[in-house]
Amino acid sequence: MKVIKKGLIFVGLLTIVLVSINALQEPPTDEFVEKKIINDYNVYALHVPENLDFAGEKIPLDNPDIYERMDRELLVNTYWQSNGLLLFKRAHKFFPVIEPILEEYGVPNDFKYLAIIESGLQNVKSPAGASGFWQIMKQTGREYGLEVNNNVDERYHLEKATRVACKYLKAAKDNLGSWTLAAAAYNAGNAGISRRLKSQQVTEYYDLLLGEETGRYMFRIVALKEIMSNPDKYGFNFRTKDLYKNIETKSIEVDSVISDFASFSKKHGINYKILKLHNPWLREPHLNNKSRKLYTIEIPLEGSYD
Repeated sequence: MKVIKKGLIFVGLLTIVLVSINALQEPPTDEFVEKKIINDYNVYALHVPENLDFAGEKIPLDNPDIYERMDRELLVNTYWQSNGLLLFKRAHKFFPVIEPILEEYGVPNDFKYLAIIESGLQNVKSPAGASGFWQIMKQTGREYGLEVNNNVDERYHLEKATRVACKYLKAAKDNLGSWTLAAAAYNAGNAGISRRLKSQQVTEYYDLLLGEETGRYMFRIVALKEIMSNPDKYGFNFRTKDLYKNIETKSIEVDSVISDFASFSKKHGINYKILKLHNPWLREPHLNNKSRKLYTIEIPLEGSYD
């Protein structure tokens, strides 16, 4: 009786083992594959590089407060993948316009990332009224020679606005003594940064107690500089053909009134929408130009949008 029971137990165990082996040999079900794909996504803590800098000015990462704030911005901007990819795409289109102007004015190349922080490289308008890629206020634009009115707003002219930003930043650097403080002043104003430095009895941005926006400002710029300089390291995968490209244009000079930009566009082989894409500083469907000022309008080359 005991022999029979032992035999039955052995046979039962053998059956279980064989069934288990067969189950492993069977192709995975759709449900298994789906779960494996879903669980294949992982989120990792990031290594904060030791030698981060802005415009050659080192970030004091030995300070635990500075380290944590830098770590936060690297994490936020690494794992906001859709926005990150859009920034890579837009940068490929617009950095070649911005970079030579920065060089022309002797402003460090790192300031192109400030434009990203300000606008995401888009012609946006803030609730406070700052406009364009560089988020220039109306009064500031006028002080630096831009035409700003309902008909023409050159804050939306990328080349001209970049030149204004360069002039502002150079003046801020001369006033405050460092490129880091000049960048912070772009956000909070020269007077605002000077007042805080004096009241808190410090000389460096990283020693200041600031509000949320200005307090994160430099860390966001440096985080994007690090990520966009090392896309593979931070998991961004793309090909050159995935990126946006600048459309070649020809320049048309006008020194008269244009009563209807739709007709003007049609005459030059495009439509009003395309005209506005390349000349966002033209704010109305007509050009007043009572003073007979000479304007340059960009027209895409034939076939660019076919």
